[in-house]
This record gives sequence, C-alpha cells and structure tokens, in this order.
Amino acid sequence: MARIKLAQSCKTLFLTGAILLGLVATGHRAHAEDIRTTVVAGGCFWCVESDFESVPGVIEVVSGFAGGNVANPTYRQVVRGGTGHLEVVEITYDADQVAYGDLLHLFLRSVDVTDDGGQFCDRGHSYSTAIFVETDDERAAAEAAIAAAEAELGQDVVTPIRDAAPFYAAEEYHQDYYRSDELVLTRFGPRRKSDAYGLYRQGCGRDARITQLWGEDAPFVGMH
Repeated sequence: MARIKLAQSCKTLFLTGAILLGLVATGHRAHAEDIRTTVVAGGCFWCVESDFESVPGVIEVVSGFAGGNVANPTYRQVVRGGTGHLEVVEITYDADQVAYGDLLHLFLRSVDVTDDGGQFCDRGHSYSTAIFVETDDERAAAEAAIAAAEAELGQDVVTPIRDAAPFYAAEEYHQDYYRSDELVLTRFGPRRKSDAYGLYRQGCGRDARITQLWGEDAPFVGMH
C-alpha cells in the first residue's frame, strides 16, 4: 500500500511539473509571437537606426542591406553600386507596445517620400526608400499608411512596397554609429562617431528637408 501511495504521489508530482512546464512554455511562445521584425529603407541607415531606437516598444534596430542580388554584401560593394541592395534597418519591436501601422506612420514622416533618387545629400539607388513586407496584412497596412501620407501631403508618395528579401547586417563599424564614442577621422579632424554623425546629419540637410515636408508631424526632428 505504501508503495502504491508513493507511486501515486510521484505521478501527481510529475503531472503537476509537466503542467507547470507546459504553462511556462506556452507563455514563452505567446510572448515570442508578439516580438516581430520589419525592414525599411530610409536613406542613411545610421539616421534611421538613430530615429527608431528612440521609439517606445522598439527593442533593437540593426543597420544593414536588403533587396539586392549579392549574398553578404559589404558596405563598399553596396555604395559602389551594382549589388541592387538598399541601405536598410531591421527593426525588432514588441507588437503589444507599438503597432506595425504606427511604425510605418513614423517611418514615412521621417524620410522624403517624394524623392526616388536617394535621400537628402545621399544620391543613388542604394539610398532610396522602401517598405519591405512579408504578409498580406503587412502589405495592406503599408498601403493604408502610404494613402494616409499622400492625403496629408497632397502629393504622390514614391516610396515603394517591396516583397520581403534577405536581410544582411552591415559591418560592426556601422552599428550604433550615432551614439558611439569611438574616434574616427573626418574632414573636420578626429571626432567621436557620435559627433561625426551629428555633423553629417546636419550637413546632409535631413532634418531641414523633413521639416519642410512634414512640418510639426515630423516625429524625430530636434531629437539629435
């Protein structure tokens, strides 16, 4: 009888443990389903990374390349041309805190959506804008965001919606450039990357053009 009771107790403990593990695993899966990624191209990826890492609900932003025909391209290859890639960022975000449509709203108002030849002082295909989508729902959200931007501007938005493509992270040198204390040599002499970034952003006219285009709806102007 004692053995039977012991066996039953062990079985009960086993089942209880299994249920608890199952609940933990389910909780982890549910949470993981709310952590999503999206890829957008908005010209200089340093700037887009800087902008979106300030958004509540965004977990990480990685600078990189997408949309081309060369695997694992280098920065030099992309800016030289011929790979087909755009400078992009991959945004990882918590969909419980920030909606996909809200990210697109912010993105479209952080770039010049009327310019299909590059962005600001950076010219050429690799600096053009795009929204990369993976699902029909994302495509519908992107179409709605673009329609809203066109209605607000009273102009056509030339930023295209593109099918999702492999994302390749840029070299470590480019990650978090806007806040790095590492010294680099610039035309102004040695500067911290963060200082060099500020000089570049101002000199390129990014915020000035976005303010001209979007006015008070420009979400990131004045934050840098």
